[in-house]
Amino acid sequence: MTGTISQSITDPGAGSAAAPTPSVETARRSTNLIGETFPRPDFYAVDDLLTPEERAIRDKVRAFADREIIPIITPYWERAEFPTELIPKVKELGIMGGAIRGYDCPGISPVADGLISTEMSRGDASVSTFFGVHSGLAMGSIYLCGNEEQKRHWLPRMARLEKLGAFGLTEPYVGSDAAHIQTTARRDGNEYVLNGAKRWIGLGHIADVIVVWARDEENGGKVAGFLVEKGTPGYEATLMAGKLSLRALGNADITLTDVRIPVENRLGNSRDFRDTGRVLTATRYGVACGALGNAMACYEAALAYATRRQQFGKPIAGYQLIQQKLVTMLSEITAMQLLCWRLGTLFGQGKMTPEQASVAKLNNTTKARAIAAMARDLMGGNGILLDNIVIRHQADLEAIYSYEGTAEVQTLVIGRSITGQQAFA
Repeated sequence: MTGTISQSITDPGAGSAAAPTPSVETARRSTNLIGETFPRPDFYAVDDLLTPEERAIRDKVRAFADREIIPIITPYWERAEFPTELIPKVKELGIMGGAIRGYDCPGISPVADGLISTEMSRGDASVSTFFGVHSGLAMGSIYLCGNEEQKRHWLPRMARLEKLGAFGLTEPYVGSDAAHIQTTARRDGNEYVLNGAKRWIGLGHIADVIVVWARDEENGGKVAGFLVEKGTPGYEATLMAGKLSLRALGNADITLTDVRIPVENRLGNSRDFRDTGRVLTATRYGVACGALGNAMACYEAALAYATRRQQFGKPIAGYQLIQQKLVTMLSEITAMQLLCWRLGTLFGQGKMTPEQASVAKLNNTTKARAIAAMARDLMGGNGILLDNIVIRHQADLEAIYSYEGTAEVQTLVIGRSITGQQAFA
């Protein structure tokens, strides 16, 4: 038997002379969701919890995602190429540095900063990860662990996107066990000499400054941050190939061979891995908010598709099993929204704990992954088409689910907190 993917063998009207057969192009147009805007899920009126400033920032970035990201991202994602045309447009938004106060940074609330991650991710996770790497991990490391001179030198330029930053922690043989990285930094007069390797470094091949985490031999081998500038001899970055998640964002393999940097390039207030952990706690909040954006995009696309797609004489949104999927997605998104808002509020009050950030990261990435799969399933065969948005988010969520702490690691962090028992290997 032959037929189109949309034809059901149980449809009594299939092949009937009385039923006109639509053209392939008409069918494509009827399901193509690229460039459309959809009603935003806010079932519990979370908007009412936001300040006017937070809503204004959210609306600005939301409009940017609808206007600038969604209509153009598919071919870039397919080619595994970053849309550099967006960089000057992102610069105009004035959002880099987020909640950092001073140093020409916006100084917005953590809730507003989380909303930026949500709306960027709703547009595309690669673009959002670009924002998270530069504004969160790189700028956040300098802000939290740098001395005053380092902050004044780098943060204003990075806030204006005159200088691009990256974050080098993960290594080829060290992922979740990040406290035991193998890269070393040896003091030699007025310089440090770095040797080692890093892997999965977003923007590592194009960044102007890379925060490299290494063992400071002068400080008993404790982990510290070091600023390695683009073009430093011995620093080599190779773009990773064959990646099927976050395709529009480049990740690099890094080798450091006798890389010499001035003593002044050691982050002045990085003492041990606990300082690295402070950076990761802050950015895990951003990852949780970003995963919410991916989930929203999948739900919005699934709802629009279900109300448009006709089978057995009516929109599939009129069938019980389809409504069950949509209701499940909306319920999970509502819980994710409230979790992000509350955690952002605690962050702003200086009360957010690492374990609370782990709960949000674990919950939201797990739920977003499930929502993407459910939305793909709802669309049937059309769900694997990039024009229908969901498959891109589903693929990207595979990386988001794992980076900045796997689900297993987050679970053990939370378990240790509630039981008082160390269950790490």
